[in-house]
Amino acid sequence: MIGDELLKLLEPVIERQGYELADLEVKLGGRNGLIRIFIDKPGGVGLEDCEIVSGQVSTFLDVEDPVPGNYTLEVSSPGLDRKLRKAEHFQRVIGEEVTVKMRFPVLGRGKFRGILKEADEKTILVFVDGEPYELLISNIDTARLVPSF
Repeated sequence: MIGDELLKLLEPVIERQGYELADLEVKLGGRNGLIRIFIDKPGGVGLEDCEIVSGQVSTFLDVEDPVPGNYTLEVSSPGLDRKLRKAEHFQRVIGEEVTVKMRFPVLGRGKFRGILKEADEKTILVFVDGEPYELLISNIDTARLVPSF
């Protein structure tokens, strides 16, 4: 899995610059490969932050050459509907509305949309229509923050 391997390689490069690697998308093959990096930091991310990280990551990828073929590198903020991957991501948004898609059904459900009430290193507690659901983070396929306006 090139995405997981690349995530492990890039995380320390990005963290040394004072940013968090919030997410990574990798689509390779043909002439239109893409590596999209989402970075974050307290207070949010601006264009200058993306430029700094892009320069560092680009240099790292040129020197180490861990990715075969041609690709475009993009660096962006995670956005309002940011993905939640790690326990720390969930812990930061306790009290907020989230959507969660599971790899395997929990109590007959595969999708959940509700308020995140708790998060520890292994599980999250989401209230959907007043009903609590304890979900294993390792069983989550995708989770996102629902933007509130």
